[in-house]
Amino acid sequence: MRNTRNTQRTAMGVALAAGMMTALLAPAPAAAQADKVVVMKLSTATINDTQHEWLKRFAALVEKDSGGRIKPEIYPASQLGSIPRQIEGVQFGSIQGWMGPPEFLVGVDERYEAMSAPGLFSSIDQVMKVAQDPPIQKMMYGIGEAKGLTGVGFAPIGPSSILSKKQITKLADLSGMKVRVLASPFQLELIRRMGGSPIAMTLADVLPGLQQGTIDGTLTTMTIYTTMKYYDVGKFVVETDQPYVNSIGVMSKKWMDSLPADLQKIVRDDAAKVTKEITPFVRDFFAEQTKIFVANGGIISKLPKAEYDAMTVKISSIGDDLSKSKPALNEAVKTLFASAATHK
Repeated sequence: MRNTRNTQRTAMGVALAAGMMTALLAPAPAAAQADKVVVMKLSTATINDTQHEWLKRFAALVEKDSGGRIKPEIYPASQLGSIPRQIEGVQFGSIQGWMGPPEFLVGVDERYEAMSAPGLFSSIDQVMKVAQDPPIQKMMYGIGEAKGLTGVGFAPIGPSSILSKKQITKLADLSGMKVRVLASPFQLELIRRMGGSPIAMTLADVLPGLQQGTIDGTLTTMTIYTTMKYYDVGKFVVETDQPYVNSIGVMSKKWMDSLPADLQKIVRDDAAKVTKEITPFVRDFFAEQTKIFVANGGIISKLPKAEYDAMTVKISSIGDDLSKSKPALNEAVKTLFASAATHK
């Protein structure tokens, strides 16, 4: 009996020692998490443009600075679904990041539309000064927090214009014309005040709409006309400059919260670096697209100065007028216009 007990004690001692050794040798939870490779899917609706370039630069920095602990994957040209599906994916965490005009996030929070108020901006430099103004950045990046989105970056795209199948030389030419806009109250009212008939339409439907005559023109920016080859259908562009088109980079809050603190910092810091450095690319890219449009037979014109000035005055109150019954949006609009006034 005594031998049996001694044997049991010996076995228990060996097992205990082995267990302690295993615990000592096993990686701590934090170390195990640090060694894990995390996939970061980044999505956007366009390709070979500013949004795509921003994501490529961001992905390269994150992979480098994380030492490969984050593995970025970029999906341009709506490979992960329509824009609403991409945004939902980021909210729920199946997609880790999305970049696009904040107007597409109005369904998440109406304040996102404030950034595209007509008359707010008059240059790319002003856009970036306002976007990086600390109170504005805090507001814009935090708007979607409660709905699963956290802002990390920003990029200007350029001033808007109207592409059409017939030439527009004065505002009166817009009378009766069906012009595609985003599903944005600000853009709908903009075209109405300019004398046209606005039609909300997704990006994918614009080219077929122009081909089939569903619309006569589209309000967006030169970089879309060339990358989407709209010049095959509409040869005329009139520069209205309003609103300025911009893009915001948002990440899944659920995904960000799951990262160790050091990786969260890397993601935010690298997004800030790209945002700060993207403007020279934006300028060069926009200028190059203008040349491409003209090389493909496109004709670019401006409104007469008197008409342009009158139009600017008429449309600059849209943001305030349309948000008076929406206190949160109205406050965001006023805050942005106040910042823009100090960053001309």
